[in-house]
Amino acid sequence: QVHLAESGGGSVAPGESLTLSCVGSGYSFNQYYMGWFRRAPGALQREVVAAIASDGYIDYAPFAQGRFMISRDNDKSTLYLQMNRLDVEDTATYYCAARPPWSYTYDHYGQGIQVTVSS
Repeated sequence: QVHLAESGGGSVAPGESLTLSCVGSGYSFNQYYMGWFRRAPGALQREVVAAIASDGYIDYAPFAQGRFMISRDNDKSTLYLQMNRLDVEDTATYYCAARPPWSYTYDHYGQGIQVTVSS
């Protein structure tokens, strides 16, 4: 059974940095497409933040480009999201997600972790 566990969230001031981690278990981590999503307070849906393929190809949402960095360590079955120059608009619940190689959708999500940016 696929299990994703996020960590590293918290409260920071604008301009500061934070790194999220996600450990995957119960599946072949290195074969899956991995991503980070977020849902802002009051938002109905999650939005993609960044994604990284099994071959290392990376894609960022426009708001994340140049500020956030996604990476993966397949030996540790861990996905990372380094977030720099955080803004109050980055306040959200962040989710780790896994997409099987045979699927076009993210079939698995973690429980989510809160990131709050406030002065």
